[in-house]
This record gives sequence, structure tokens and C-alpha cells, in this order.
Amino acid sequence: MAKKTASRSAAKTAVKKKWSGLGAGAKKSSAKSSARKTVKSKGRVSAAKKSAPKTATKAPTKARPKQRVAISHHHEEDFKADGLRAYAKYRDLGIAAASHGLAQAHVIRLQGPCNPDEVSKLHFHDVDFQMVYVLKGWVKTYMEGEGETLMKEGSAWTQPPRIRHMILDYSDDVELLEVILPAEFKTVELKA
Repeated sequence: MAKKTASRSAAKTAVKKKWSGLGAGAKKSSAKSSARKTVKSKGRVSAAKKSAPKTATKAPTKARPKQRVAISHHHEEDFKADGLRAYAKYRDLGIAAASHGLAQAHVIRLQGPCNPDEVSKLHFHDVDFQMVYVLKGWVKTYMEGEGETLMKEGSAWTQPPRIRHMILDYSDDVELLEVILPAEFKTVELKA
């Protein structure tokens, strides 16, 4: 125990010697992290930007139309076979119209039984964001860098922009909630 106390005392003395030549203010700020110093530095830069003429700071951005409330209640007749996949029915949740194209959300029912010849095609979507949540059933996917993954009821995942992926299999009762930004996007099918 005496050795530990002696080494702690020696360490404290070494730290005091290291910082003693920097002045009284330095002792107090020595505990500040480099991240804090970086923030201070950025603050000085932004202060300099504030003094610049307003015309030189930023080009004006086009204002988005005001979003409106979208309410969607479940009605079986709202599921339509008019989406991206021929083997699926989609229930539009009204998000694309309410957000003026900022995002889209829909419930997808994949029609069973799964036919791998039709379903399992490697592709990507040119999107900014994509998230899928399994409401019912299960779906087996392949995503570049992740491999095969079985997603069950309650599972959720994101697909980064342009990630190559495909559906491998799914249950006859699968329902998915999909949210995508922007509402309009391009899908590119790839050669396997």
C-alpha cells in the first residue's frame, strides 16, 4: 500500500511541474479537453464570419412549401398493386403529398408465396434515406456488407443510399412499413 501512495504522490508532483510554467490560468484550463478547445476555435471563426457583409455569407435557399398534417386510417381497399414491385401491394400513407415530396411512407404487403426468380434481383435505390420496419411476418434480405439477414415482426433496418440489396424470401403474411426520402427516386437493377 505504501508503494501505491508513493507513486501517486510522484505522479501528482510530475503533473504540477509540467503545468507550473504556464501561469495560474493554465492550471485551471489544463483539464479542458482538446474537443473543447476546438469548439472555442470554431467560435472565433464564426464570429469573424458574422462581421462579413450579409451578401457574402450564403446564397438564399428556396423555401419548401409548408407541410400539412397527414392522417391515414386502415382500409383494405387502400392496398394497391401500383408500386415499384409487381409482387407487392402498397398502402400510401399520404406523407409524400403532405410533405410536398420530402418523404414517402407506405405499408407494403409482399404477395406470397415468394418466387425467387421474380423477387431476388440485386438493385439499389438512389435515395437520401430509407428505413423499413416489419409489422407482420418475416422477410429475409441480402445487403451489401451485411450479408443475409432474417427480419422478423418488430425488426427494423436502414438501407444507406445506393446500398446494393435484394429480398431473398418472405412469409405469405409479411407487411412492412417503409419510409424513404425523397418521395421520388430512381431504382437501378444490377446484373448478378
